[in-house]
Amino acid sequence: MSTDYLKLLERLKSFINREYATQRLQLEKQWSLPLAQRIQQGYAIEGLHVAGMKGEALKLECRINDSRFRDGDLLVLHRGNPRGPETIQCFLDYDDETRLDVIVTDGKPFLLQKYPGGWIADESMLDLSSMFLDTLDQVSDTVRGREFILPLISGDLAPTIDYARYERAWEAAHEEGLNDTQCEALANAYATDLTYLIQGPPGTGKTLALAQLARLLVADGYRVLVTALTHRAINNALNKIYRLDPALPLCKIGQHGAARDLLLPNYHYFAEADFAYSEHGYIVGATPFATRSQRLANVEFDVVIFDEASQITLPLAMMGMLAGERYIFIGDDRQLPPVVSSGATEIGKTSIFGYLNGRGYETMLDVTYRLNDKLNDWPSRTFYENRLQPAPEVRARRLELSGDSDSWGFALSPEYPAVFLDLGHKNASVRSRAEAEVVVELVQSLIRAKIHPLQIGVIAPYRAQGRLIRRLLRRVMPSEETLRELVVDTVERMQGQEREVIIVSMTTSNPVFAGRMANFYFQPERLNVSITRPRTKLILVGSSQVLRAQPEDPDDSVWVDLLRDLLAHCTTFDLSQGKRY
Repeated sequence: MSTDYLKLLERLKSFINREYATQRLQLEKQWSLPLAQRIQQGYAIEGLHVAGMKGEALKLECRINDSRFRDGDLLVLHRGNPRGPETIQCFLDYDDETRLDVIVTDGKPFLLQKYPGGWIADESMLDLSSMFLDTLDQVSDTVRGREFILPLISGDLAPTIDYARYERAWEAAHEEGLNDTQCEALANAYATDLTYLIQGPPGTGKTLALAQLARLLVADGYRVLVTALTHRAINNALNKIYRLDPALPLCKIGQHGAARDLLLPNYHYFAEADFAYSEHGYIVGATPFATRSQRLANVEFDVVIFDEASQITLPLAMMGMLAGERYIFIGDDRQLPPVVSSGATEIGKTSIFGYLNGRGYETMLDVTYRLNDKLNDWPSRTFYENRLQPAPEVRARRLELSGDSDSWGFALSPEYPAVFLDLGHKNASVRSRAEAEVVVELVQSLIRAKIHPLQIGVIAPYRAQGRLIRRLLRRVMPSEETLRELVVDTVERMQGQEREVIIVSMTTSNPVFAGRMANFYFQPERLNVSITRPRTKLILVGSSQVLRAQPEDPDDSVWVDLLRDLLAHCTTFDLSQGKRY
C-alpha cells in the first residue's frame, strides 16, 4: 500500500481519536457542573417520573423542560450521579415539552419500576471510536479498501460509464417525467462502474432521483443499501421509494423507535426480512453503523446510496462503502456540513461529498420545484452561480391568503415573498422574547388567513428559542393537534423539509455574542438551508443590531456581509419603534 494511503489513514485515525477525546472531555466538564447550572444551560432535566413503559419504549413526564435536547439525542437517566452504576442509557424519540418518549438502549429497566419518580436526564454520548478505528483497519486490510476505496478518495481512481446502460436509463427516467438534469444524473449513477455524485440544491427533486435510481437497480437484480447520517433522512428516502412503487422488496433495519414515520416494514435484524435469503434484488435502509453490528454484519450489497452525503465524514463514508461495490453520493455541499467537536481539522470538516465533488463525475440538478422566482434569486446567485432556476410552474407562484387582513397584513402580503421585520432589539443571545411574541402573532395571522398549520414552519438557530416559541404557541393555539402540525425547529432538523411559509427567528442581537458565535451563527450553509425551505413566503424576524458583529476570526467577516446582503435583498419593515405598517 502506498505511503500516501497510509498517511491518509493515519490522519483519519488521528481525527477519530481527537474527536471522541474532545467529546468525552466536554461531557465530563458538563457533568461536573452543579445540577442547577446544567439545567439553566439546557443540558439537563430534573423531576422526571415514569408515565408508562412498554418494551424498550419509555414515557417520561416533567413539569419544566428548558433543555437543548432534540429527537435522536443520547441521554443518561440517573438519580443524582450520571456516572453511577444505576443509570439508564436511552435516546430521545419524541420531545413534547413536558412529555418525553425515549427508547432504552442500556441499563437496568427494573430500576424504573422500583423508582418511578425523581429521575434526572443528562446529555450523554456513545463512544464509537473503536468501531471507526476497526473500519479504517479493514480498509487497510481488504482488497476493496486498498484497490478501490482509498484510490477513489485519494483521486487515483476514477469511474467509467457504460454508455449503453446510460442511454437505457436516460430513456427510462425521461418516460417517468424527470427533467433533463435529473435524467442525466440518474443515468450516470446507474451506468457507473464505481461511483457518481448527484448535487441536489433545494427543491430540485434529489429524493425522487434517488427513488427512481433504486427502482432501476432492483429491476436489474441489484442489492441496494440506502444509508445516511440520520434515521430521518433514511426514512424520508425509503418512504419516497415506497410511494413510487409499494411492490418493491423494501425494508429498514434498526431500532423500532427510530421508525416512527416509516411507511414500510422495519426489522431489528436483516435475517427477519422476508427477502433476506432472496437471489433477487432488494432495497435495505440502515445507518452505516448497522453494517458493523449484528443487524447487517456480513450482508453484502452491490450498490450503496448515500443520501445527505454532505453531512457524512470520510470515516463514516468508508464504513458504508465497505458493504458494497458501487457508491452513489447524493447531497449538496452548499448545505449543512458534518458536525465536528474537535476544532478546525479539514479532514474532519470536509464531507465525502465535498471531498469528491469537482472531479468530473457529478451532476448538479438545476431546476427547483420549490422556490418561486423571488425566493430563488438570492440563493441561486450566492451559492449556485446563477445556475439554479425555478420550474415554469412555480416561478410566479405566490402565497394565497383568505379572510380579513389583520395588523400583520403588510408582512404577509403576497406582493413581498421575502420580508425582514427589523425589531431593533438589543443584547439578546440565545433567546429573544420580543421575537418569539412576534413569531406567534404571525403564525396566528397565517392561520386566520386560512394557511394550514402543516404549511407553516418556524426556524430558530438555538433550541432555547425554539422552546420559547413553542411554549408561547401552546398558550394560544386552538388545539393540541394544531400545535403538533406546526413545525418549530432548528436549521439542522429542517434540512430536507419544505413549507409554504417559513418564519426565521434570528434571535441574536448582541454583537459581541454574535461575533463569538460567528462560526456557527453566520455559517453560509446554515443560512442557505434556512432561507430555502419556503415555497412562497420567507419572513425573517430579527434585529439589524446583529450586523454590528465583529467575528473573532477576521475571515468570518465576509459571512456577516453575506447576511447583510440577504437582508438588503428582502423587503424591510423597521419595527424598532413599534410601528405597524
